[in-house]
Amino acid sequence: MIPAKANTHPQVKTSSRNLRLKSTLIGWSFVLVAAAMIFMFYFYPMIQALILSFQSGKGANLSFVGVENYARLLKDPIFLTTVKNTLLYLIIQVPLMIILAIFFSVLLNNQALKWKGFYRTAIFLPAVTSLVAYSVIFKYLFGQDGIINIMLMKLSIINAPIPFLTDPFWAKVTIIIAITWRWTGYNMIFFLSALQNIDQSIYEAAKMDGASSIQTFFKITVPMLKPIILFTSITSTIGTLQLFDEVMNITKGGPGNSTMTISQYIYNLSFKYSPDFGYAATVSYAIVIMIVFLAIIQFKVAGEKND
Repeated sequence: MIPAKANTHPQVKTSSRNLRLKSTLIGWSFVLVAAAMIFMFYFYPMIQALILSFQSGKGANLSFVGVENYARLLKDPIFLTTVKNTLLYLIIQVPLMIILAIFFSVLLNNQALKWKGFYRTAIFLPAVTSLVAYSVIFKYLFGQDGIINIMLMKLSIINAPIPFLTDPFWAKVTIIIAITWRWTGYNMIFFLSALQNIDQSIYEAAKMDGASSIQTFFKITVPMLKPIILFTSITSTIGTLQLFDEVMNITKGGPGNSTMTISQYIYNLSFKYSPDFGYAATVSYAIVIMIVFLAIIQFKVAGEKND
């Protein structure tokens, strides 16, 4: 009997090793498929766009020009205008949106509030609406004879319609209102989920120590939300630097390029003007550089410090 048992050990080890090898191969097959898809649809186009940014020409007639396209950026008045417009949206809209998202999340996290589900859905609903559809609606709402102007005139707040879409200042205000309305609810969900994970005993201890609601908010809630604030700031910065749909559908970049964003300029270079795909790729990588630069600043300013 002992020799029979001894003979079974190599078979068991071989079977176990084959099973582990089979499991490993199956796991890697799933990973390799996903990795191949990511490389094909993400990294390969990025590499091709980088190569394209060093070329110039009309349509498909491209030739290598080195860093000439990048030097052209600093002398391009339209590009500089789009950068100024985009950064203006970023500086005003992102902090405003994050403050509103925190405000709504704190209100909707109140256990005594009734109909919380309804309010959360109502505020989040704009985030799942069609970008084109809501942009067109905002265009009609803020038109010369739109509902906003009609209501303001009926309330005797203004005497004449405000040129929301034809005045450079008011056109920017309309774009900022539109993107704030669209993305506040989206960011609110992140803050709301973070608030629900904060131990309520911390608030109870602060209340027993005599801390007011304002002190509790700034000394407990905001520090606890710091990682989410950083995350939403970075993602919102990326989204704003890539802003396209709202401007394209509400103002078309006008009046006189006063609302045009960098992404819309890329579209115009590729499809509206005489096609210059090489320079359009260069402008695209300008966005990448700006995103990396601003993300590093945000990590330095608001990121966790390593002791």
